Amino acid sequence: MSTSGLKQGTWVIIADGEKVLYLVNRGDEEDMHLVVREKETQENPQAQEWAANRPGRFNDGPGIHRSAVQDTDWHVLAKERFADEIADSLYQDAHAGAFEHLVIAASRPVLSELRDTLHQVVTDKLVMDIPKVLTNHPLDEIEKIIAKELSDAA
Repeated sequence: MSTSGLKQGTWVIIADGEKVLYLVNRGDEEDMHLVVREKETQENPQAQEWAANRPGRFNDGPGIHRSAVQDTDWHVLAKERFADEIADSLYQDAHAGAFEHLVIAASRPVLSELRDTLHQVVTDKLVMDIPKVLTNHPLDEIEKIIAKELSDAA
């Protein structure tokens, strides 16, 4: 029988830019059993739904030439802020001693933002980060994917 390698009590964070699942391993290193501890979602409309006006324009100089100004992508900005909220929540929980080991599986943009904003207290507890979107997968499939990633890394 192959082992999952995930210690009992390990927290697993599954995130994309709009949803985060906080899971905890209630099994042991032999048989992983992830249980949902908490779930959060964020309403984040697509970028075109945020735009109310035409993009701005500015003069390039004394002539009549004008250039367009790129509109702010509020959709991407909201995803980054959501990742910052996750990082802050993890810091508070790690500082309180709520977990000893952590696995994060997130979309590449969210994982990148998390890597930039996670506090050292949290990164010291990080076992592995997985650049995959798993938010819509069932728990048993998430367990298999994490076990495979852990065995591949070993």
